[in-house]
Amino acid sequence: MATASCSWLTLPSKMRTLSLTSSSSPATSASLGFSRSISHNVFSEGCLSLSTLQRRSIRHSVVCEVAPKRKADSAAKRARQAEKRRLYNKSRKSEIRTRMKKVLEQLDVLKKKSDAQPEEILPIEKLIGEAFSVIDKAVKVGTLHRNTAARRKSRLSRCKKAVETHHGWYTPTPAASA
Repeated sequence: MATASCSWLTLPSKMRTLSLTSSSSPATSASLGFSRSISHNVFSEGCLSLSTLQRRSIRHSVVCEVAPKRKADSAAKRARQAEKRRLYNKSRKSEIRTRMKKVLEQLDVLKKKSDAQPEEILPIEKLIGEAFSVIDKAVKVGTLHRNTAARRKSRLSRCKKAVETHHGWYTPTPAASA
């Protein structure tokens, strides 16, 4: 019967008493069985190498070395995840900037137009609603901070109100003095 000698440095703590027995004669060590119940996952994740040593003609010993594969580094995984989130957030922020830019350009064109009608603000209000929706979704998924979103929405609303005030479609009510 062949016995295994295992190095203490290369084995996990639960494998320190590993012994291998040969199922056939000592001369052939091709098929070996484990005499201790050890999880198969330990060996499937690592590299198990067996080699037979002959010291004398009577004794056979098997040297068993288990070296687990290098696990995925958690920092590398976090870096991969961060890169995915960065690209996702970048596209969301780009969409927000694009929509805000379209609204602001339309408002600027309407403000410069001398014979503008109040009905011409309706398509811009639709664009503002779409921009608000995109901004709110970005806050919901965590791309934008809620205060940043509120500031951007306020900016769009103020610009719209400035155009309405410029053309006389909106007159602010005077604040009641106390």
